[in-house]
This record gives sequence, C-alpha cells and structure tokens, in this order.
Amino acid sequence: MTAADLRARRIVGDAAWLAHRYDPVGDDVHFVHATRADHRAATFLTDEFLAGAATPEALSRAKAIAAAPSPAPVHFIFHSAYCCSSLLARAFDIEGVAMGLKEPQILNDLQGWRGRGGSSARIAEVLDGTLTLLARPFALGEAVVIKPSNLVNAFAPAMLAMRPQSRALLLYAPLRLYLGSIARKGMWGRLWVRELFVKIARDGLLDYGFSPEEIMRQTDLQIAAIGWLGQHRHFAGLVARYGAGRVRTLDSESLVARPADSLAALADLYQLSFDVEAAAGGEAFTRHSKDGAAFSREAREAEQRTGVAVHAEEVDKVAIWAEAVATAAGQSLELPAPLLG
Repeated sequence: MTAADLRARRIVGDAAWLAHRYDPVGDDVHFVHATRADHRAATFLTDEFLAGAATPEALSRAKAIAAAPSPAPVHFIFHSAYCCSSLLARAFDIEGVAMGLKEPQILNDLQGWRGRGGSSARIAEVLDGTLTLLARPFALGEAVVIKPSNLVNAFAPAMLAMRPQSRALLLYAPLRLYLGSIARKGMWGRLWVRELFVKIARDGLLDYGFSPEEIMRQTDLQIAAIGWLGQHRHFAGLVARYGAGRVRTLDSESLVARPADSLAALADLYQLSFDVEAAAGGEAFTRHSKDGAAFSREAREAEQRTGVAVHAEEVDKVAIWAEAVATAAGQSLELPAPLLG
C-alpha cells in the first residue's frame, strides 16, 4: 500500500474529516477537520462556519471513495427555506442514533458545477460518491440525516434513486409566512429570493408561463412566491414518484406546534429508535438555530406577527396572486403525504 493510500485511509476512516468541497478540475475532494462539537456550533457546514476550512486536506476522489468504509444509512430533509429545517437537522444530532448534517458545502459545489455546464453523467457519478463520503457518522450504528441547501433540491430525485433505502422529509413554510419572512428581512431577503429564482429556474422548476419581460415587471415578493410554488410543485412530484412510504411532507408550523409528534413520526419514517420526548425538549427546540439565543414558540409567533403586520397588504395581495397562478397551472397548494395526521 502506498503512502497516498495510507493517507487516504487515515483521513476518510475518521468521521471528523468532513468531505467539504469538490474540485471538478482536479477531481479532488477537500476534507476539513470538524468534530461533533464543531458540527453543533456551525450554523451551516460552509466555509464561513468551519474553522478547518482554511486548512483542508485534498484527496483524489477515486482514492477517497476507495478508502471509504461501508456507508451508514442516509436520510434527507429537503426544504424550501425559512421553515425550521436547521432546527430539525440539529434535533437529529443524537449520539448513538444519528447525526444531522446542515447544508454541506460539497453539495452546493456540485449544484454550482451543474450551473456552469458540467456533464450530467459525471455530476451523477460524483454525487453518488459524495453521498458515500457524507455517510460516515461519528459512532458505529448511527444514521446520517442530510439537510441540503434548498439550492440542491433539483438533485433530490437522483439522490433518492441512488439510495433506495433512504427516506426523505419535505419541509416547507406556509405561503403567507414564507412571504412574511422574506419581507421582514428587508433588502437582503428580497435580493436572496431573486438569486434563488435565477438558480432554480435553470433547473426547470419555475415554468409558469411568464415571459422574461413579465418576470422583470414582478415585485420581489411575487418572485418569492413563484419560487415557493415551483419548489412546492417539485415536492409533490417527489411524492408521486417515490410514494408516501419513502417521502413525507410537513409544514414548519406543525413541526413547532407538535415537536414530539413530528419526531415520533420521523423516527418511524427514518426507522430510528430514540427518546422522542427528550429530543423534543432538547436545545434544538429551545435555542435559535442561527445564533443560539433562547427560542420559544411564543417568541417565534410574535416575530412572525410583527413582520407580517408591517407588510400585511403586500403579503396578502401576493398570496392571492400566487393562489391564482397555482390554479391556472393546475397546482394544489396542499402537499400530499403529510407526516402528521
């Protein structure tokens, strides 16, 4: 065995080395050192939140895959943003049971590569290997629950096809609350939804019959609503394709109102066994997922009311408009296969 092979086994054999970035030019995977505590502290698994990102270890993809142990069970939380997805991923940091991965940068890299014209066949091959490299939990017997960025939702059909034993939750915020979240974030929220629109439109998710000129004339919240509708339609398609046995849907308000019921249903979906009441009462549901400040359902609802009140007229008008767009497209605003009865 060569020194390079031994180095690959040392890095890939240690779950504290996270598969963090992919370089399609060199066909290399960049690993960064991130302990379980580092995962807990990171808002997302991106350069900004990982100290080790400044000193990565690069391995050829082929050597990394060859050195990988047998992958753990992998499940997914796909989401449409501003819907408590980070909270839920944190809730699946349960030692001995599962580890939740919050928006791994390497999946964003593959989506960016696709946007630059990367070969679909090659991207699929690398995506398959990436799932193997992410399925390395900290403890034997743990599953890995991956919450990709919503920019990666177009890969969801391929990811579920590549891992036939995997299950997925499709998490979303109700339309009016989603629009209120965007509005109260001001210029940055409005800029973000336009950037999101451009990126997921490339994936063919946003064809509602509007011409480029009509799109340009729409307000920021109309753009946000189209993005929400497109992702909603994509989620419905995933349920139709893979069935309720593998794919279920949940809205953010039901999750926050019924955390124990939601986790119990997810334990059944993901085929995991853990103390549901303890998880529902843990820090994931009592601390803000972004800044760690104290979190409560009441405080969240107050924040929502304040945000929507300021922009109520705009939110209401856009919501009514979006409902009309959905009706014209033959799209239901109710997703099938709800997680909770």
